Amino acid sequence: MPELPEVETVVRGLDSSMRGRRIIRAEVFRPNLRVPFPPDFCERIAGQAVNKVARRAKYFMVYLEDGTVVIGHLGMSGRMIVRPQDAYPLARHDHVRWQMDDGKEVVFNDARRFGLMLLADADTLEQHDLLVHLGPEPLSNHFSEDYLATELLKKKSAIKPVLMDQRLVVGVGNIYASEALFRCGIHPGQPAHLCAEQAGTLVAAIRAVLEAAIASGGSTLRDYARESGEMGYFQHQFQVYGREGKPCYACATPVARITQTGRSTFFCPSCQASITRRSRKRAACG
Repeated sequence: MPELPEVETVVRGLDSSMRGRRIIRAEVFRPNLRVPFPPDFCERIAGQAVNKVARRAKYFMVYLEDGTVVIGHLGMSGRMIVRPQDAYPLARHDHVRWQMDDGKEVVFNDARRFGLMLLADADTLEQHDLLVHLGPEPLSNHFSEDYLATELLKKKSAIKPVLMDQRLVVGVGNIYASEALFRCGIHPGQPAHLCAEQAGTLVAAIRAVLEAAIASGGSTLRDYARESGEMGYFQHQFQVYGREGKPCYACATPVARITQTGRSTFFCPSCQASITRRSRKRAACG
């Protein structure tokens, strides 16, 4: 599934292509994706100018001139592709097409149909059912050392699943949680409340790994591609994710993999030794 850097990359490309342009025609080619399209979806979009395209968590938002907002999600394999109109025939999994007034078209392609597109009003957007429960953005000032430390002290479960809880902070998915914890030297199974003293380091690491991924255009995993159809390449900078059995770049210890809440977690057993293991080492040396 595309994570925050992938969605941010798509949003920036869409904003560059669509801001200030007008959607002259909107089409859908099936009644539903993950959920049904609104019955008046095309009618409410056609003829509207685009004020901006933005992101909230892993959702992209197309703000239209009359106050309507298209809320979209890429699902597991969705892509928003910007291309010249009529340059390519519609493909099997092209489900939505917007024709713009500058001769381009924006096509939503989603082979697995886990994505969605809904309509909302800008004035009440933050109260929408999809958004109301979400935590702060990780690149915003609201995600601070004090905030994270306070929240971690309330949690006794393992730190990595806690960081992936969208109510705590949005957009820190499986890949980037693993990478951020490696940067901090924190074992992914460490109880979250024991990590509160490292909240400042965690905030900095999460921001750094997300910003590096955005600068690289995201990660290419399975079907993900940017709005142009090109691939991101942050996967070439992974320190631990997907590197089970390969030597850690820092200490040469083989990278390990465990399963947490049904997801694979990758870490270095030496660089990210648990507090319990460190205590035993100190006792043995003392």
